[in-house]
Amino acid sequence: MRPALPLAAFLLYPVLLCCASAAFSQAEPEVEGNNRPLWEAGVAGIGLGGPAYPGAAGNVNRTIVVPWFIYRGPILRADGGTVGARVMKTETLEFDIGFAAALGASSEDVAIRRGMPDLGFQFEFGPRARINLLRPTPDSVVRLDLPLRGVFEAKDGINARGVSFEPRLSYSDRDIGGGFGLTATAGAVFGDRKYTEFLYGVPNAFASASRRAYQAKSGLITTRLQFALTRRITPDIVVFGYARQDFSGNSANSDSPLHLKNGGTSFGLGATWTIGKSSEKGAP
Repeated sequence: MRPALPLAAFLLYPVLLCCASAAFSQAEPEVEGNNRPLWEAGVAGIGLGGPAYPGAAGNVNRTIVVPWFIYRGPILRADGGTVGARVMKTETLEFDIGFAAALGASSEDVAIRRGMPDLGFQFEFGPRARINLLRPTPDSVVRLDLPLRGVFEAKDGINARGVSFEPRLSYSDRDIGGGFGLTATAGAVFGDRKYTEFLYGVPNAFASASRRAYQAKSGLITTRLQFALTRRITPDIVVFGYARQDFSGNSANSDSPLHLKNGGTSFGLGATWTIGKSSEKGAP
């Protein structure tokens, strides 16, 4: 057995927990408050689809059912799509270190990548600053997120794939009327050369008549807009949907043979069912 496998299993546990947290975060606008339970647990189901990566012509569709667990401790946190440790928290500024995750894609699902290695399950680890810019109401917040994270691929062990930076400006409101919640986000994704090479590079060994060799450049990967709506059906059941639009026509590697579209739409529909929760309140 390879020595890397026990490490991979150790690292993938918080990453899988992060995927569950991310599914829950789509169904719960991220607005701090003192009335949320210390922990919650349940089941989340989501159907989602979208480009395999920004600029891809091929879409990837998934249906996922996962148990989820949320923990809102003053330091250890599994909430808001990340799993990690909160290092600092004030009324306007938060700094944490944690995981985020993204699904991979088979090269068989993306015609231009056929014959190339698959894009495996990816996770990110590193620091994130969160700045609360404005609180229009007690149930809403305007926030700037600044995550800078190393990117890793879980395939035949754990492999480092570079560094990403994804600044995001968001507006979240737990109650816009009729039991609905809203989150609107505008952001951009940047990568160092190693990460963009992972997404857009074509080594000489994989060049062909329809796919020339290409060395990727560091820089902008895509800008994007996302809107998510939630609706609480019962105290324990929430349905949600989101749509995200990528704009990658001006990206650093829009001339890559693997970059075929200047835009792409992702979407998801799902529900969460809370099975249990703590009577003790968590940290805001």
